[in-house]
Amino acid sequence: MRDVLERKSDVWQLQQAKAQFSEVVNCALEGVPQLVTRSGRPSVYIVSAELYEDQHASNGLNRKDIFLSSPACEIELDMLRDKSDGRDVAL
Repeated sequence: MRDVLERKSDVWQLQQAKAQFSEVVNCALEGVPQLVTRSGRPSVYIVSAELYEDQHASNGLNRKDIFLSSPACEIELDMLRDKSDGRDVAL
């Protein structure tokens, strides 16, 4: 495997990142945050779970607390399943 310094970039266009996702993840796992751009603008960083958790641990948050602090945690999902037999299909 190539050394981190030999990698072509730590900035990826979205299409390139999708096509080479394993490479993006490997770079992130080696401690180099990977920036993904969309339409030429920075969109997201991909970082290792260890780096992410280390940075958030300094805030006193564990993984559960991070997810519960999300603005989306107040959204209620309807988890009831439609128990009908479905629709009739002519075969």
